[in-house]
Amino acid sequence: MNITKESIDSLNAVVKVDITAADYQEKVESILQDYRKKADIPGFRKGHVPMGMVKKQYGKSIMIDEINKILQESLNNYLTEEKLDILGNPLPKVNEEFSWDKEDFSFEFELGLAPTFEVDLSAKKKITQYNIIAEDSLIDKEVENLQTRFGKVVPQEEVAEGMNVAGTFVNAEKEIENKATISLADLKGKVNLKKFIGAKVGDVIQLKSKGLFEDSHKLMGALGLSHDEIEGLEIELTFTVEEITLTELADLDQELFNKIFGEGNVATAEELRAKIKEDAEGQFKMQAEQQLLNSVTEYLVENTKFDLPVEFLKKWLATAGENPISAEQAEAEFEKSEKGLRYQLIEGKIMSSNDIKLDYAELKEYAKGFIKSQMAQYGNLNPEETELEEIAGRVLSNQDEAKRLQEQLVSQKLLAFYKENITFKEKEVTYEAFVKEVYK
Repeated sequence: MNITKESIDSLNAVVKVDITAADYQEKVESILQDYRKKADIPGFRKGHVPMGMVKKQYGKSIMIDEINKILQESLNNYLTEEKLDILGNPLPKVNEEFSWDKEDFSFEFELGLAPTFEVDLSAKKKITQYNIIAEDSLIDKEVENLQTRFGKVVPQEEVAEGMNVAGTFVNAEKEIENKATISLADLKGKVNLKKFIGAKVGDVIQLKSKGLFEDSHKLMGALGLSHDEIEGLEIELTFTVEEITLTELADLDQELFNKIFGEGNVATAEELRAKIKEDAEGQFKMQAEQQLLNSVTEYLVENTKFDLPVEFLKKWLATAGENPISAEQAEAEFEKSEKGLRYQLIEGKIMSSNDIKLDYAELKEYAKGFIKSQMAQYGNLNPEETELEEIAGRVLSNQDEAKRLQEQLVSQKLLAFYKENITFKEKEVTYEAFVKEVYK
């Protein structure tokens, strides 16, 4: 057997594998002998079927199987030994004159080679690293939310500002009849608010869906419709008042603090506000770090220039799935996946060049930490190590879960690397300003 490589250019090559009868004949003969011993053919005693008959019936299919095994193994070994960094998988070249009615065979495979490039981490245009702070107004609102959640609900005779109203929304044409409780604070504009003020149980209020709530998601809940169904919805509605309540805010006392944070963990309103600020900024930090990772990814993809074996990749995409796709579909698929492929190559380059590794023990510890934090949400603050080991083992035995956790851990390692090696433009913002600036 002989394997040779012909370079077409820096990104494309063809590997030729020549297989002779000497490479497979002995193995084929051995399998045929085994078949002969086991063959059960009418008119012949078991084990005494003529070899010529066995060869005629099974010889070619066994030969083809063995050649394919040799071909696959030898090609994989060659790629490993030659340290060829390929994209996709080798694609067999079609030979119109190929025939299995021979003893010696030649096979050719197209290869798409990974490009050679360098990654420059000295960002010419500084990437913004956000530090999101929880401002007083946000903390005030969360304190009030907690007081409302643990407050006392008191029935009322007549609707006034700040109350909650339960009732049924109806529109016969759209077959809407949905019970809902709404807060007057969620209504949009004075006109809508005025329609509710002074209403009593049994009153029917005429409303319009358009502009009813400040937040369109509130309309989804009120009418029991999906996001798509409320998109552009402009209909007349009736709302029959069935219950009117006022929530009296809970006092900021030790009883409330204990309900929210556990016995004795918070003792004053100032400590409550500090705890809210800490928790909120912890969540904001996660969002800011994800945004930073996204920004670095975008920057590196845009500013790390290299060519790809585009035509090879399109051809590979056309045949890579369970069902082949057309050239047009493959082109569309390549356009969708090109940015992701480029970042995969950049990520791999950064990790290999800077010895950023991930081993199973490290992944298992990360999984245990993830499991422990989830268990804490359900009140189990000190799980046994043996329990964590067992659950982590089960989680990592699931390929999808293992891949998801591995991607998260790799992202953490890369973000830590970027923070050490890229100079960012730091900016302190409120959460509202962050949303406006990043998701505008």
